Amino acid sequence: MFTTQSYNQSREKNFETVIRQLQALIADEPNTIANLANASSLLNQFLEDINWVGFYLTEGSQLVLGPFQGLPACVRIPFGRGVCGTAAETGTTQLVADVHQFPGHIACDAASNSEIVVPMIKDGKVIGVLDIDSPNKNRFDQVDQMYLEKFVEVLIQQM
Repeated sequence: MFTTQSYNQSREKNFETVIRQLQALIADEPNTIANLANASSLLNQFLEDINWVGFYLTEGSQLVLGPFQGLPACVRIPFGRGVCGTAAETGTTQLVADVHQFPGHIACDAASNSEIVVPMIKDGKVIGVLDIDSPNKNRFDQVDQMYLEKFVEVLIQQM
C-alpha cells in the first residue's frame, strides 16, 4: 500500500524519495493512464509553488491533454507551439523562468509565470510531455530538471 511521507530532507533526497514512491505506485500496474494519473497526483502533493502538473500525450503531430492536477487546460497543442509543443518538437526539456518572454507561449492559465516541460521519449519517439506550471517566476532550476527527467524515465520504463 502506498503512503505519503514528509519531505524534510535536502531537495535531492526529497526527489529521490518521490521517485521511489513513483516506482512503488506503478510497479504492478500496466495501464498508462492510471500510472500517469497517479504520477501527476504524486508530483502535485510533492512540489511546492506550482499551480498545474500533468501530461500531454502525442497524437500525430500534436499533443493531447492527459491526466493532470489543476485547472482545466488546453486540450490540443501542435508540435512546435508554446513550451509544450517546443519540448515535443525538439525532444529537449524546456526550463522557462518567465513564460511571458517565451515566443508563442500558450496561456492556458493566466496565473502561470514559469514552466518546465520534460519530453517523454520511448524508442526514439516523443510519446508525450510532463508539464509543470508555477505562479512564481524562476520557480524551476537545474535540480528540478535533473530529477524530473529521472521521474519521466521511470514512467517510460513502465509504458
